[in-house]
Amino acid sequence: MTLSVAFQHRAGSFDLDVQFEAPAGVTALFGKSGSGKTTIVNAVAGLLRPDAGHVKVAGRVLVDRKAGIWVPPHRRRLGYVFQEGRLFPHLTVRQNLLYGRRRGSGRGAQASLDMVVSLLGLENLLARRPLDLSGGEKQRVAIGRALLSDPDMLLMDEPLAALDAARKAEILPYIQRMCGEVGVPILYVSHSVPEIARIATTVVALDQGRVLRTGRAEEVLADPGMAPTLGIRDAGALITGVISEHFEDGVTALRFSGGTLLLPRQRDPIGTSLRVRIEAKDVMLATNEPKDISALNVLPARIELIRRGDGPGVLVQLRVGEDLLLCRITRRSATALSLEIGQSCYAVLKSVSVAKQDIG
Repeated sequence: MTLSVAFQHRAGSFDLDVQFEAPAGVTALFGKSGSGKTTIVNAVAGLLRPDAGHVKVAGRVLVDRKAGIWVPPHRRRLGYVFQEGRLFPHLTVRQNLLYGRRRGSGRGAQASLDMVVSLLGLENLLARRPLDLSGGEKQRVAIGRALLSDPDMLLMDEPLAALDAARKAEILPYIQRMCGEVGVPILYVSHSVPEIARIATTVVALDQGRVLRTGRAEEVLADPGMAPTLGIRDAGALITGVISEHFEDGVTALRFSGGTLLLPRQRDPIGTSLRVRIEAKDVMLATNEPKDISALNVLPARIELIRRGDGPGVLVQLRVGEDLLLCRITRRSATALSLEIGQSCYAVLKSVSVAKQDIG
């Protein structure tokens, strides 16, 4: 495992007791405000000393209170990206980036300056100073500076929280590209389901200082039992597939384990792998194959789980091929359809229901 965390810490009335392990890739710490996300990241970074327990990154013990091991922050070989860029205002973008290189480990960096500049689209910004940058541009520079320090892991504490929707949409593709092309594991803090759905490979769900569940993003986000934590309105699932065809009428076909998903036209070429987030509210359920309807996606499915809450809604987890979908319907519909676990059915989805920001 790339990251191993098991520690306890008390700050005032807040009691944190967490334990999880995460593989390489992007591990998202998800939870509502006050769930302990930033406290965990700060413990990994060395900005606080937990009362008990350990933290290990890439096989290195950074903290072990029982053994008396404490590696100071500047020796942990970690890159930290905060909510604000925290760039040096008197330095140019190039100089800020090179500061990261000077602070590197000297082991032979995984990312060169030219690679980072190209990866994050900084070519036209190098001579500017932070005051002349937008919020999204500052964050891209901050990420580049952290990468150039040659870290064993990158820590990102809600790096998009201070940005408006337009700037978030601008920077997310760069973060996705970085995740795919740079072999540096990332611990990513967020309380935005669409955000973690775009980039996370592993999700650690937190609530009031405890770990509720850890697992692959596809499994955690599609778990009906996680709806109270994720937010019922944000409930949804992830499907990963490959673009197989573009049609002249503005539709793109995505081939996945359950068949073909038709989406609004994508710019990416045939053969590109895409991850699509499908919200539970956009999925309809039919016990017989529907005919003569406007929805383009009618997918054979099997009911895996049914979760009835206290309200009028029911969450149904569907198995479509090897993938999972969530469907949110009313109690009345669930009763009328006599839904049961193991039952065969059809998931119905309009292609236009899949929003642009949910495709990456």
